[in-house]
Amino acid sequence: MSQEWNIKSRGHVCSFCGKPLLDRTPVVSALKETAGGYERFDCHPECWKTTPRDWEPFSFWDGVYLTPVREEKKEPLKKEDAGDLLRRLVTLDDPALKNVIYVLAVMLERSRILVERDTRTAEDGSLRRIYEDRKNGDTFVVLDPQLRLENLSEVQQQVVALLSGTKTLGEVGREEEQEEIAEEAGESANDASGTHSA
Repeated sequence: MSQEWNIKSRGHVCSFCGKPLLDRTPVVSALKETAGGYERFDCHPECWKTTPRDWEPFSFWDGVYLTPVREEKKEPLKKEDAGDLLRRLVTLDDPALKNVIYVLAVMLERSRILVERDTRTAEDGSLRRIYEDRKNGDTFVVLDPQLRLENLSEVQQQVVALLSGTKTLGEVGREEEQEEIAEEAGESANDASGTHSA
């Protein structure tokens, strides 16, 4: 699958029976892997149990449906918060930003804005973490880049720079690409000299 991450919004009617989901009632949410990404299903628990399916979910979980609250209009020049930045980065579908996206998702999980619902290993061996926004139910499928501890501080600095507006996405994307090239060059040099890092 070419997409490493994407956002799926929570439905407001049962995906199987078409009846509305009611505020503060149980709901089963599921992701179905398709050729174009993921398809999300939200349904009443009874419909999930009784409706025949000819597919196995990529991931599914139990939750509570919360009716969306209308937010007041934001000031047009308001600084971007971490949640807004994550949404924007995910929609760009730029692999060069995978480390920043992952660190943002972890930050939002630690802030109790996102909750990790599942972890899956894709066919190519990559690890995908499924996060859900506690407030609005949006689901994020985020590639876990298996960051090394020595790279974490630099990625955190990039996230802070993006949130504060001191760096642009283009600058951060170029930095990520340069780091990957340098890392690959270092591994190639180690392989050529017969030394391997552990």
